[in-house]
Amino acid sequence: MKLAYGRVSAKDQNPERQLVKFRELGVEDRFIFVDKQSGKDFDRPRYQAMRMMLRAGDLVYLDALDRLGRDYDGIISEWKYITREIGADIVCLDNETLFDSRKFKTMGDFGKVMEDQFLSLLAYVAEQERKKNRQRQAEGIEVARTEGVTFGRPKHHINDKFIKAYGEWKAGKLTATAAMQQIGMKKPTFYRRVKEYEEGV
Repeated sequence: MKLAYGRVSAKDQNPERQLVKFRELGVEDRFIFVDKQSGKDFDRPRYQAMRMMLRAGDLVYLDALDRLGRDYDGIISEWKYITREIGADIVCLDNETLFDSRKFKTMGDFGKVMEDQFLSLLAYVAEQERKKNRQRQAEGIEVARTEGVTFGRPKHHINDKFIKAYGEWKAGKLTATAAMQQIGMKKPTFYRRVKEYEEGV
């Protein structure tokens, strides 16, 4: 049976380019599994669903090795689990010459050695790329901070109206609900603002 696994790193990214390739290879939509999350580990719902469905003789298509994951040890472990323990095969479409497990199997024990070498090299490259992306992101955030860009939710100014209601609530003149109604705040916002005010006092 033909299956395919695709992945994009964020929910707003579109996996359509990968899906088109899989469909052109004759993979039915019900056997195409796509996750929209980081490849840092294998705790991904669609990946795990595909993994559970795999049987000996099945063929899994990946657009590229880094779609499987970006963790060096994890990629090697998962590849070996699928190809050697389950007995299925994997083809990476961006480099079929090197990454088609069916070819390695025809070479016997030497094929396993070759496969291990190629896997180690490509998995290492995939992990290094992930580390570089994290480094670039951290550097970008640091540059933005030095230029005055703030991250996270903006803190609201605590005005006199809030301070008055807060004082009456603390003095027992108002219930928390009455204080919230008086200043038009919902419960989570009110208690968040209380925390901010008390920490700033």
